[in-house]
Formats: sequence, structure tokens, C-alpha cells
Amino acid sequence: MTNEEQAQDALSRLNETRDRLMGEIRKGIIGQDEVIEQLLITLLARGHCLLTGIPGLGKTLLVKTLAKCLSLGFKRIQFTPDLMPADVVGSEVVDEDPSTGKKSFRFSAGPIFSNVVLADEINRTPPKTQASLLEAMEERQVTVSGETRPLDVPFFVLATQNPIELEGTYPLPEAQLDRFLLNPVIDYLSEEDEIKMVGETTGVQGQEAQAVLTGEDILQLQSLTRQIPAPETVVSYAVSLASASRPQSSSCDEWTAKRVKWGAGSRGSQALILASKARALLAGRPNASQEDVKAMAKSGLRHRILPSFFAESEGLSSDDIIDHLLENTAS
Repeated sequence: MTNEEQAQDALSRLNETRDRLMGEIRKGIIGQDEVIEQLLITLLARGHCLLTGIPGLGKTLLVKTLAKCLSLGFKRIQFTPDLMPADVVGSEVVDEDPSTGKKSFRFSAGPIFSNVVLADEINRTPPKTQASLLEAMEERQVTVSGETRPLDVPFFVLATQNPIELEGTYPLPEAQLDRFLLNPVIDYLSEEDEIKMVGETTGVQGQEAQAVLTGEDILQLQSLTRQIPAPETVVSYAVSLASASRPQSSSCDEWTAKRVKWGAGSRGSQALILASKARALLAGRPNASQEDVKAMAKSGLRHRILPSFFAESEGLSSDDIIDHLLENTAS
């Protein structure tokens, strides 16, 4: 079997796996298929995800169900104003031998040592504790007391934040926002889906979701994602989109320059291509396309574009700016 035939066979089997995976996730989650897909895309692209949505939409249940279907370890960290970095990464504790009285230090691992880590309401904790995630997200390791410890693989941080409450919150710094590959927004269910969800969750407990993929399977799929080709025209389009969002760039038009304070950096271009490759892989296609880039533009750029005061005075959000970029950037 040639390399091309092997790749085609892998894509064919992935289609079956994707259908099984979505079927299992739907046992615990009704609706929200687009958000589920974006979480899977983030996982395949070996990135992290910032999920924005109001309380009560099932964000925690969604992540727990996903972890169960992928047979991965799951830890949840409830971020609060008094949470300290040691509560996230762990700390050195003193042990005393009762027979000799001799004392020794032992590392007590924090909840960051897991495969899927839910950072719930991440913007409720001060920047000092938010920053404790930076090394873990970027380097897949943590350093405590001068000793560096690798994290479990695969490793996936899913942070949530509530967009409607500002009191008692600490907005994430731009540098930390940029570490998240995608920023999907979870919205209300349709009335039909909500009727189904309420009926199922207030009755007898239904079937539990079963594991479909192992950690080793996910690592192989992450490797395969990197091998999906992205033609030069697709890469050029992704870079053009990101560049057009930067007021200092020559490719930024007057409308955008007036409404954007800071645009997407180079990590934004990378995020668009990686997400597009993962989206193509999930769909069973052999290469990424410009349509994939367009589909991932809002999730990949909305947290990387900072609207100006003028845009806010007009009631425009980063999503509106991205719509303008998609309409005016040549494909």
C-alpha cells in the first residue's frame, strides 16, 4: 500500500470514528454540535480553547463528556479570587517519618497534572494565578521550586469565562488570550433542542457516554493533523486575513484601522492554518482549503483583535470586524 493509499485509508477510518464519537457525546450533550466540533479541532491541533458563554449552558458537562469519550484524565479547577498558583500547579510539602522524626520534602501535584483541565471561570482569579497556566499551556511543563516537571500527554486546557459579569473579574491579558488556539462562543439551544434536553435531563438517567479513542489514538491524530497539507494560496489567505486586522499594516483598510486598536499577531495566522488542517481531517478531506480558514476565522481571531473605543461607541464587536475582513480580503 502506497503512502497516499495509507493516508486515504486513515481518513476513511477517521470518518467512522468521528461519527461514533459524536454519537457518544450526544448521549450527554444535546445540540451545540458546532462547539463540540471546535473543541475536537482544538484537540487535534494540539491547542487550548477559551469557551465563552453565560452560566447554565452546559460548559462543564460538555468538557466532562468529551474527556470520557476520549478516555482521558479530567480535572476541574474552579477559579476564585483567593486561588493561588500552588493550588493549580502543586507545591512542595514536608513529610515527617514518625519513627525517626526525619523530615523530607515531597511534591504534591496540583490539578494541572491531567489530560483535560477545565479552568472554570478563569477571569475570576487574579493575574498572578492566571499566569501559572502560561508555562503549562506553552511548554507542556511546570516548574516548582526550581524543578521542571513534564505534564501528561495529550494535554488540553479548556478555560471558560462569563461575558456578562464584570464585577469581581480580572480580564485576561492579551498575551494569555493569544495562547488559546480558538475562542468559540456557546449560545442558547434552539427551542426544539431545549425541549429535548429538559425532557431527558429531568427523567430517568439515560445511557452514559462510552470511550471511543485512547490517548495514544489522539497523539497519532495530532501527528496526522500536522501532515495535512495546506496549499500556499491557503496559507497566504490566512496571513492576509490576520495582516488586514493590524492598523499598522499596509494591507489594513481605513475602515478597519479606525476600529481596531490591536490586530492579530503571527500566532493568529498559525492558529487559522492549524485549525483548518484539523477541520479538514475531521471532515475526511486530504488538504485544508480557504473555506476552512473562513469557517475558523471568528473562533481563531475574535480574542486576538481588540476593538478601538470608536468601534465600541458604534456597538461593534471583534466579530463584526472579522465579518468586514472576510468580505474585503481577496481569496
